[in-house]
Amino acid sequence: MAKPRQIRLSTNPTKDALAELRLGDVVYLDGTIYTAREGVYKRALEDKANLPVDLPQSSAANFHCSPAASMNSDGSFNLGSVTATASFRFSKWIGDWMAQTGAKLIIGKGGMSAEDYKQHFVPNGAIYLTTVGYGTGALLGRGVKGVSDVHWHTELGLAQAMWVIDVEKMGPFIVESDLQGNSLFERENAKIASSLEGLYEGTRPATLKRYGETDDRKDELI
Repeated sequence: MAKPRQIRLSTNPTKDALAELRLGDVVYLDGTIYTAREGVYKRALEDKANLPVDLPQSSAANFHCSPAASMNSDGSFNLGSVTATASFRFSKWIGDWMAQTGAKLIIGKGGMSAEDYKQHFVPNGAIYLTTVGYGTGALLGRGVKGVSDVHWHTELGLAQAMWVIDVEKMGPFIVESDLQGNSLFERENAKIASSLEGLYEGTRPATLKRYGETDDRKDELI
């Protein structure tokens, strides 16, 4: 099996640079990223507050995360870890957010739905980058050069505030969706699902005595 391509990508990527990306590519980011999750989305999109950052001029990369950080008495910040949070929770805001901010890179954990990619990412020329597994916050923190600013921390708290972070070779991230709205997770899940019957062939059926137990191997336990 060929090794995945490793790519350095600006946080203000050109359309050509985004078009070059393939599902499964390993990406490292250079430039400036900002964080935005439910607190920022509600404040900017529902409460109509003016954005404190010039977007996308400053950055086209939105990281769904809450940095493990603290504020010093002199106003500076300590930031050692950046742990992603699940992006599917922000589905209802993502289309309007892209239209308002010009975001081209959405970074987070676990991907978003195929419907989100088709309806929101494709029309806005954006892609999704996913973190690699869990517990990589300290690894990603190595790519942080410094904190430029933190906005709305008084109103939203440090976890929900909009952090503006300068990064250099921050990663690894994996290309989960491309400009056509294709999804790495959806593609690989389809391969796995098609092989499940063979995997369980000859095994004993479920006892079917407990609530929710099933013989359908494609059912997902949540």
